Amino acid sequence: MPYGVTGMALGPPLMLFFNQVVGLPAPWVGAAIMISLMLDALCDPFIGQWSDHLESRWGRRHPFMYVSAVPVALAFYLLWNPPRAGSHRFIFAYLAALFIATNLLFSLYEVPSDALAPELTRDYDERTSLLSYRFFFGNLAGTAMALLTFRIFLRKTAAHPQGVLFRPGYEHLAVVGALVIVITVLISALGTHGGGTAAIRPSKQHFRIGARLRQIITPFGNRSFVSLVVAGLCGGLVGGVVAGLDLYIATYFWELSSTEISYFAVVAFVSSLLAVFLAPTVARRMGKKKATLLLMALSMLAILPMPLRLAGLMPENRSFALLALLLLVAFLQNTLNVMAFIIGSSMMMDVVEDVAVGSGQDSAGVLFAANGLVQKSVAGFGTFAAGLVLQFVRFPQAATPGHVDALIMRHLALVFIPLVVGCSAASIGFLTLYRIDRAGHQRNLDRLREAPAVGDGGEESAAAHSLSASAAGPLAR
Repeated sequence: MPYGVTGMALGPPLMLFFNQVVGLPAPWVGAAIMISLMLDALCDPFIGQWSDHLESRWGRRHPFMYVSAVPVALAFYLLWNPPRAGSHRFIFAYLAALFIATNLLFSLYEVPSDALAPELTRDYDERTSLLSYRFFFGNLAGTAMALLTFRIFLRKTAAHPQGVLFRPGYEHLAVVGALVIVITVLISALGTHGGGTAAIRPSKQHFRIGARLRQIITPFGNRSFVSLVVAGLCGGLVGGVVAGLDLYIATYFWELSSTEISYFAVVAFVSSLLAVFLAPTVARRMGKKKATLLLMALSMLAILPMPLRLAGLMPENRSFALLALLLLVAFLQNTLNVMAFIIGSSMMMDVVEDVAVGSGQDSAGVLFAANGLVQKSVAGFGTFAAGLVLQFVRFPQAATPGHVDALIMRHLALVFIPLVVGCSAASIGFLTLYRIDRAGHQRNLDRLREAPAVGDGGEESAAAHSLSASAAGPLAR
């Protein structure tokens, strides 16, 4: 749920708020977000590696989760309350500093929480079910925040006809979002406290920077991990571009009101609920890799309304027919995307044992953090690219929907469409290199039970001889 809140708020609304409301030029906003995400991404592997080897009475992952709760909520609140006066340089520095703080503090929760997931179950199919519930609650929180934002905080009124430009609404978003984050982080930490067992019990070693760096680099020698990371790289670029431009396209290209935009949040929730129930079944019947490839390929069709509009084959803006068609496309796209994301994340969980077999080390934290490093870095570049696109097409400042030059909107679409399609196709291509199937996963579990493991310093350790009894329990068998 905290991921759902931050994912919604720090996505499309952030670019529009600092550009159109605060008045910072779009390339500056994109640059601040890019720098922040790249710095955060560089820190993630070290947080993951730290959580892999932390020894405490609360376990390896949970101390980070507890510590992050209040600071990340405070940083989130301050991010949405920049000074009302100041130079572009000052506002740029404020945005960069608070966005860095928000993301770094959230990583203290997110990375250990992600790494905890594969430790809760070893079962090939149960992992997909577990992540289905996780993404359901993430979408529930994101949908609730979107409804509050566009139906209440930024709603169109007589006093504020341009709802998305109403600054106090973003301040209300900050308060509610911060409260939800701190509460749900603590609930998540308390609810999973004491749960999870490592694939390999790491030996106790003295801190050596060389060994730590080797542990961070080791997963990149695994073909399946690299295929997921590079596919995520392409997907992260798409995500960054969409995050930067999505609200512009909804508001200015399709000329949707804040109320109409809120309908998409409801559609997203309903489609996510359907995806949660369908994903485990589809993955079990088709296999995770084949299912993810098919779902990603089908979801690319959701870009069709934009080229159809350029060809004059879509209903007019502000018509019920257009809204209904866009809602239907959004429903299908989100269902496919959420299913693909759930199953793809389950594939990353299966890499944990594959890397452990090859390296003899438990690197769940490093794996998820390294994957996040690439995706966050590229998403940051994608958001920066979105700002450059807005400057390239000469998008006006404080623009009014319905009064932006049609040629500008056409140019925006002509840049947006090939970016999304090209990167999505590349993501599908790299994902074909993934090679862990059900049988391969079971072989990895068997080998981990039978063979001695290698400690993080490179030598065999009696404390790392095999899976613990609980890790090799009924779920693994």
